[in-house]
Amino acid sequence: MKIPLLISAIVLFTASGLLAQDHPNVSAQPNTVYVGADGKFEAAPDTAELHMNVSAQDSKSQAAYERASKNVDEIRQVLRANGIDTKAATVGFFSVQPMYDWNPKQRLIGYRVTTDVTLKLKDFAKVGLITQQLADANVSESQTLNYTLENMDDAKNRAVEDAYRRARMSAETIARASGRNLGELSYASVDTFESPRVVMPMARPMAARMNAAVTPAPTEEFTPQDVTVTAHVNALFNLK
Repeated sequence: MKIPLLISAIVLFTASGLLAQDHPNVSAQPNTVYVGADGKFEAAPDTAELHMNVSAQDSKSQAAYERASKNVDEIRQVLRANGIDTKAATVGFFSVQPMYDWNPKQRLIGYRVTTDVTLKLKDFAKVGLITQQLADANVSESQTLNYTLENMDDAKNRAVEDAYRRARMSAETIARASGRNLGELSYASVDTFESPRVVMPMARPMAARMNAAVTPAPTEEFTPQDVTVTAHVNALFNLK
């Protein structure tokens, strides 16, 4: 009879250890109920983000810099041609990197200038045209398109509200089943997550296509995927 009791004690200890890793360390109090719930908020994206990586290499640093500057200037021309303020594009970083040949020993062979440009568009109808024009201009090594929400904080708050509503409903159910009334909130913890979306980069074309004017963009006639934000709420309520 002692063996089953010993096994039960080990199982309970192990389970308690796992629960301690999954939930915050909350001190147990009499006449309280501790619940956790998930919530989410989904919304159609309102912003298209086009990320472009611009890079140029030459034997001289000044020549590499001028080539990179020319590519970026062509991006500005594409934006102006489509009635877009160049201030809608932002620069994330700029680097000048020496390039070496290590065979048979270190030898400087040139310089590589790299920068990235991110364009935010509200008019989704222009996305296909601009990406095609930038690809034909051959000014970036890659283009990456992503759809997002401008006000992500508001979406997170909406997800938290949904999670808390579900947590309170669970606590009310427990209180009612035990013949008690649910009291005020004593403690809460919140975590929010934005669902990851895999976006494949669009490599620059090897040559301009003759039928580019009649070929629809890869994103044409499709609806951008909704942005989903999830939240988890742990809540401790008093019982009356």
